Amino acid sequence: MPTEVVLPSLSAGMEDAIIARWLKAEGDDVAPGEVLAEIETDKATMELEAETAGRLGRLLCQSGERAAVGEAIALVLAGDEDPSALDAEAPKPAPEPEADRNEVAASPVSEQPAPSRRKAASPLARRVAAEWGVALDGLPGSGPAGRVVRVDVERARDAAEPADAAAEVDPPAAPKASRVPEARDPAIPAGIGAHDAIPHSGMRRTIARRLHEAKTTIPHFYLEADCDIAALLEMRGRVNEGRDRAERISVNDLVVKAAALALRKVPRANAVWTEDATLQLRSVDISIAVATEDGLVTPILREADRKGLGTISAEVKELAARAREGRLRPEEYQGGGFSISNLGMYGVKSFAAIVNPPQSCILAVGAAETRPVGRDGEIVLAPVMSCTLSVDHRSVDGALGAEWLAAFKAAIQNPMTLLL
Repeated sequence: MPTEVVLPSLSAGMEDAIIARWLKAEGDDVAPGEVLAEIETDKATMELEAETAGRLGRLLCQSGERAAVGEAIALVLAGDEDPSALDAEAPKPAPEPEADRNEVAASPVSEQPAPSRRKAASPLARRVAAEWGVALDGLPGSGPAGRVVRVDVERARDAAEPADAAAEVDPPAAPKASRVPEARDPAIPAGIGAHDAIPHSGMRRTIARRLHEAKTTIPHFYLEADCDIAALLEMRGRVNEGRDRAERISVNDLVVKAAALALRKVPRANAVWTEDATLQLRSVDISIAVATEDGLVTPILREADRKGLGTISAEVKELAARAREGRLRPEEYQGGGFSISNLGMYGVKSFAAIVNPPQSCILAVGAAETRPVGRDGEIVLAPVMSCTLSVDHRSVDGALGAEWLAAFKAAIQNPMTLLL
């Protein structure tokens, strides 16, 4: 009997994923631990390994298609199993409810209706069909053995929308001379001209959902501080003397270290909000925002307060590179108690970031600008970096946020403490 390859949950909260590409073709031999496919989740592209030995008999979900967690995406034949066994694995109609069978048994034989068969469809196709109001009965399926998959539901919805739109705008008693407006996609705002439609990736949909949730459910407040970084830049220059370009310490590395030391000094800001309790974290794990083509990813630097600047610099570079390639492991982006987003390299003076739930704080770092500052009773020009702390007021109060920001500013303006 063929063995089903089921899409597993590869990360916390994962409901579905895209089969980015199959690395094995139908008929290829597979062994336990061999990589069968690359799976694109909402955060990264991950590898799916075979659990049994045999031959890849049939692909139930093609490259580029989306599948739900728990859905069978392929069938594996045992070494000596006949390929005809694959046909026996075609989706079977679901059993009729007990009440329906009793009603049929109680009625005369001559009046028994033909038994209804449940349309063969993937779990994901059934879910989206229910959301969009698309009937599966009579819908042609392009999957194995005629099974309806998500793309079939999308085609049926797209085919029905123009008719629905025309019905809405065509009045029942319209004069013969009137013209029915041309149907358009209701999702496209009126008046929009020529454009290119870029489909949402799984990552982009997840980012949109989480940010909307964060901004509408978290009571944000914001604290700002201007940091004189003249001494920081001077120390950075000395630290980087003789270093290869790839090994140089960046301002962002120094910001990460300063934030980590401030969290060690003010541990109550290193908190995660839950409905039952505020979790004060014992480890200083900092999420660092990295821009990728599909959206923002936040890999985590673990125990940042215990690491030297060289280690921080090397690990941040490695995490950022893997994030841009979509190669992060779940443990490298799940968790963390504090986030940092730095847009200073783009010339942004200051901005307010959105809290990354369930964390309580995120620090937004702007570009350094030459500004007049007071120093030893005199006004001098110095490089100043604006930083804004966004805070979840449910778990971190204003005074606590201000205490953390003061500790961070002190570390930035006294950079020798970052070397201790």
